[in-house]
Amino acid sequence: MTGINRVFVGGNLTRDPELRYTPQGSSVVNFSIAINRTYTTQTGERKEEVEFVRIVVWGKQAETCSRYLTKGSSVLVEGRLSSRSWEGQDGLKRTVTEVIARRVHFLGGLKKTTEGIDSAPVDKETPLETDLPSESEPQQEFPDEGRIPETDKPPF
Repeated sequence: MTGINRVFVGGNLTRDPELRYTPQGSSVVNFSIAINRTYTTQTGERKEEVEFVRIVVWGKQAETCSRYLTKGSSVLVEGRLSSRSWEGQDGLKRTVTEVIARRVHFLGGLKKTTEGIDSAPVDKETPLETDLPSESEPQQEFPDEGRIPETDKPPF
């Protein structure tokens, strides 16, 4: 059976996104989100816990995230899980699991700049979706998708 690696996570940014560029010129942004969960124990006590998830976004979508997201922004991220390991400066092996974003939905308002509010067309009730494929995923083209035929006659 072929495995499925797809996740949806939603939360608030714990810090401003960090935009960087690879030596080949590809843009990449990293940020973490906090996911809050409240539940009641069997004894009736309310508990709250927080999960922190690292997010990696590539390409134009990374630049868009860097431009419009700040600490505290609410997002919904669709992507895949990826783990990587390295040896730290102290000689210990480190491992991290991240979400490689395919889509990032902006759920809040606009990023405030020093000049005022940035001018992206965001309606607070309609999420802004940066629906650009990430560079780490193959891009497929479907040239006829969504095309309306010119006539109702069959092509034969």
